[in-house]
Amino acid sequence: MFSIRLLNIILAGSLWMGLLALPARAASKDVVHAFQGSPNDGSTPVAGLVDVGGTLYGTTELGGANDLGRVFKITAGVVTVLHSFGSGNDGTKPAAGLINVRGTLYGTTVLGGASGKGTVFKITTAGVETVLHSFSGGSDGADPYAGLTDMAGTLYGTTYYGGANDNGIVFKITTAGAETVRYSFKGVSDGAYPRRT
Repeated sequence: MFSIRLLNIILAGSLWMGLLALPARAASKDVVHAFQGSPNDGSTPVAGLVDVGGTLYGTTELGGANDLGRVFKITAGVVTVLHSFGSGNDGTKPAAGLINVRGTLYGTTVLGGASGKGTVFKITTAGVETVLHSFSGGSDGADPYAGLTDMAGTLYGTTYYGGANDNGIVFKITTAGAETVRYSFKGVSDGAYPRRT
Protein backbone atom coordinates (compact mmCIF):
# COMPACT_ATOMS: atom_id res chain seq x y z
CA MET A 1 0.00 0.00 0.00
CA PHE A 2 1.36 3.38 -1.04
CA SER A 3 1.73 6.11 1.49
CA ILE A 4 0.84 9.72 0.65
CA ARG A 5 4.50 10.69 1.09
CA LEU A 6 5.69 8.10 -1.42
CA LEU A 7 3.00 9.15 -3.89
CA ASN A 8 4.13 12.78 -3.61
CA ILE A 9 7.74 11.78 -4.26
CA ILE A 10 6.74 9.80 -7.35
CA LEU A 11 4.61 12.68 -8.69
CA ALA A 12 7.36 15.25 -8.05
CA GLY A 13 9.94 13.03 -9.75
CA SER A 14 7.67 12.55 -12.76
CA LEU A 15 7.17 16.30 -13.05
CA TRP A 16 10.94 16.92 -12.92
CA MET A 17 11.60 14.29 -15.59
CA GLY A 18 8.94 15.86 -17.79
CA LEU A 19 10.48 19.29 -17.42
CA LEU A 20 13.94 17.96 -18.21
CA ALA A 21 12.62 16.37 -21.38
CA LEU A 22 11.31 19.70 -22.75
CA PRO A 23 13.41 21.06 -25.61
CA ALA A 24 15.61 24.03 -24.72
CA ARG A 25 14.65 27.31 -26.33
CA ALA A 26 17.35 29.63 -27.51
CA ALA A 27 17.13 33.21 -26.33
CA SER A 28 16.79 35.71 -29.13
CA LYS A 29 17.79 39.34 -29.33
CA ASP A 30 17.92 42.01 -31.96
CA VAL A 31 20.85 44.40 -32.15
CA VAL A 32 19.37 47.84 -32.70
CA HIS A 33 22.71 49.65 -32.94
CA ALA A 34 26.37 48.66 -32.56
CA PHE A 35 28.42 51.66 -31.44
CA GLN A 36 31.46 52.36 -33.61
CA GLY A 37 33.30 54.85 -31.38
CA SER A 38 34.71 58.26 -32.24
CA PRO A 39 34.62 60.69 -33.84
CA ASN A 40 30.93 60.65 -34.78
CA ASP A 41 29.42 57.66 -33.04
CA GLY A 42 29.55 57.08 -29.30
CA SER A 43 31.18 54.36 -27.25
CA THR A 44 30.85 52.93 -23.76
CA PRO A 45 27.08 53.13 -23.23
CA VAL A 46 27.13 52.21 -19.52
CA ALA A 47 23.61 53.41 -18.66
CA GLY A 48 20.13 52.33 -19.65
CA LEU A 49 17.68 54.00 -22.01
CA VAL A 50 14.60 56.12 -21.34
CA ASP A 51 11.45 56.06 -23.48
CA VAL A 52 9.84 59.37 -24.41
CA GLY A 53 6.84 58.90 -26.67
CA GLY A 54 8.23 55.79 -28.38
CA THR A 55 11.72 57.22 -28.94
CA LEU A 56 14.62 55.92 -26.85
CA TYR A 57 17.19 58.32 -25.38
CA GLY A 58 20.52 57.48 -23.81
CA THR A 59 24.11 58.49 -23.11
CA THR A 60 27.56 57.17 -23.94
CA GLU A 61 30.45 57.87 -21.59
CA LEU A 62 32.88 58.32 -24.48
CA GLY A 63 32.64 59.04 -28.18
CA GLY A 64 30.95 61.89 -29.92
CA ALA A 65 32.67 64.82 -31.61
CA ASN A 66 35.08 65.42 -28.69
CA ASP A 67 35.33 61.80 -27.46
CA LEU A 68 33.92 62.96 -24.11
CA GLY A 69 30.45 61.43 -24.33
CA ARG A 70 27.15 62.23 -25.93
CA VAL A 71 23.38 62.10 -25.71
CA PHE A 72 21.62 60.19 -28.48
CA LYS A 73 18.17 59.09 -29.56
CA ILE A 74 17.04 55.94 -31.36
CA THR A 75 13.97 56.06 -33.58
CA ALA A 76 13.06 52.98 -35.64
CA GLY A 77 16.64 51.72 -35.31
CA VAL A 78 18.21 54.98 -36.50
CA VAL A 79 20.62 56.63 -34.01
CA THR A 80 20.89 60.42 -33.96
CA VAL A 81 23.41 62.38 -31.88
CA LEU A 82 21.63 65.12 -29.93
CA HIS A 83 24.64 66.50 -28.08
CA SER A 84 28.39 65.86 -27.93
CA PHE A 85 29.95 66.84 -24.60
CA GLY A 86 33.24 68.66 -24.18
CA SER A 87 32.50 72.03 -25.78
CA GLY A 88 33.21 74.65 -23.14
CA ASN A 89 31.71 74.05 -19.68
CA ASP A 90 28.92 71.68 -20.68
CA GLY A 91 30.35 68.69 -18.80
CA THR A 92 32.08 65.48 -19.87
CA LYS A 93 31.65 61.73 -19.41
CA PRO A 94 27.96 61.13 -18.66
CA ALA A 95 28.14 57.83 -16.76
CA ALA A 96 24.48 57.64 -15.77
CA GLY A 97 21.26 57.47 -17.71
CA LEU A 98 18.72 60.18 -18.35
CA ILE A 99 15.37 60.75 -16.67
CA ASN A 100 12.27 62.17 -18.30
CA VAL A 101 10.53 64.99 -16.44
CA ARG A 102 7.51 66.23 -18.38
CA GLY A 103 9.20 65.73 -21.75
CA THR A 104 12.59 67.23 -20.85
CA LEU A 105 15.56 64.96 -20.14
CA TYR A 106 17.87 65.46 -17.14
CA GLY A 107 21.23 63.86 -16.39
CA THR A 108 24.68 64.19 -14.86
CA THR A 109 28.25 64.26 -16.10
CA VAL A 110 31.07 62.94 -13.93
CA LEU A 111 33.56 65.59 -15.01
CA GLY A 112 33.59 68.92 -16.82
CA GLY A 113 31.61 72.01 -16.06
CA ALA A 114 33.02 75.30 -14.80
CA SER A 115 35.29 73.62 -12.21
CA GLY A 116 35.84 70.27 -13.90
CA LYS A 117 33.95 68.46 -11.12
CA GLY A 118 30.82 67.45 -13.02
CA THR A 119 27.42 68.86 -13.86
CA VAL A 120 23.69 68.42 -13.75
CA PHE A 121 22.21 69.19 -17.15
CA LYS A 122 18.94 69.21 -19.00
CA ILE A 123 18.42 68.54 -22.68
CA THR A 124 15.34 68.87 -24.81
CA THR A 125 14.30 66.06 -27.14
CA ALA A 126 15.42 68.40 -29.96
CA GLY A 127 18.98 68.47 -28.54
CA VAL A 128 19.19 71.84 -26.77
CA GLU A 129 21.46 71.24 -23.76
CA THR A 130 21.67 73.51 -20.69
CA VAL A 131 23.91 73.12 -17.63
CA LEU A 132 21.81 73.53 -14.49
CA HIS A 133 24.65 73.20 -11.97
CA SER A 134 28.43 72.89 -12.15
CA PHE A 135 29.86 71.21 -9.06
CA SER A 136 32.78 73.05 -7.46
CA GLY A 137 34.34 70.15 -5.59
CA GLY A 138 33.69 71.88 -2.27
CA SER A 139 30.64 71.68 -0.04
CA ASP A 140 28.30 71.34 -3.04
CA GLY A 141 29.86 68.03 -4.11
CA ALA A 142 31.98 66.65 -6.94
CA ASP A 143 31.85 63.84 -9.51
CA PRO A 144 28.21 62.74 -9.73
CA TYR A 145 28.52 59.20 -11.11
CA ALA A 146 24.91 58.27 -10.35
CA GLY A 147 21.82 59.47 -12.14
CA LEU A 148 18.96 61.54 -10.84
CA THR A 149 15.61 60.68 -9.26
CA ASP A 150 12.51 62.82 -9.81
CA MET A 151 10.26 63.41 -6.82
CA ALA A 152 7.30 65.63 -7.73
CA GLY A 153 9.40 67.82 -10.01
CA THR A 154 12.43 68.14 -7.71
CA LEU A 155 15.52 66.13 -8.67
CA TYR A 156 17.71 64.24 -6.22
CA GLY A 157 21.16 62.75 -6.70
CA THR A 158 24.53 61.97 -5.14
CA THR A 159 28.14 62.91 -5.73
CA TYR A 160 31.14 60.66 -5.18
CA TYR A 161 33.33 63.34 -3.58
CA GLY A 162 32.83 66.74 -2.00
CA GLY A 163 30.65 67.84 0.86
CA ALA A 164 31.70 68.75 4.40
CA ASN A 165 33.94 65.67 4.72
CA ASP A 166 34.84 65.06 1.05
CA ASN A 167 33.02 61.71 1.24
CA GLY A 168 30.19 62.67 -1.09
CA ILE A 169 26.76 64.17 -0.67
CA VAL A 170 23.06 63.77 -1.33
CA PHE A 171 21.71 66.82 -3.12
CA LYS A 172 18.47 68.14 -4.48
CA ILE A 173 18.13 70.45 -7.44
CA THR A 174 15.16 72.16 -8.97
CA THR A 175 14.51 71.97 -12.69
CA ALA A 176 15.56 75.65 -12.74
CA GLY A 177 18.99 74.75 -11.30
CA ALA A 178 18.84 75.70 -7.59
CA GLU A 179 21.02 73.08 -5.84
CA THR A 180 20.85 72.31 -2.11
CA VAL A 181 23.00 69.84 -0.18
CA ARG A 182 20.72 67.53 1.78
CA TYR A 183 23.40 65.38 3.45
CA SER A 184 27.19 65.14 3.63
CA PHE A 185 28.52 61.64 4.26
CA LYS A 186 30.84 61.34 7.27
CA GLY A 187 32.72 58.23 6.20
CA VAL A 188 33.00 55.45 8.77
CA SER A 189 29.68 55.78 10.60
CA ASP A 190 27.37 56.35 7.63
CA GLY A 191 29.25 55.39 4.49
CA ALA A 192 31.08 57.31 1.82
CA TYR A 193 31.55 57.74 -1.92
CA PRO A 194 28.07 56.98 -3.29
CA ARG A 195 28.54 55.85 -6.85
CA ARG A 196 25.79 53.99 -8.72
CA THR A 197 24.00 50.68 -8.63
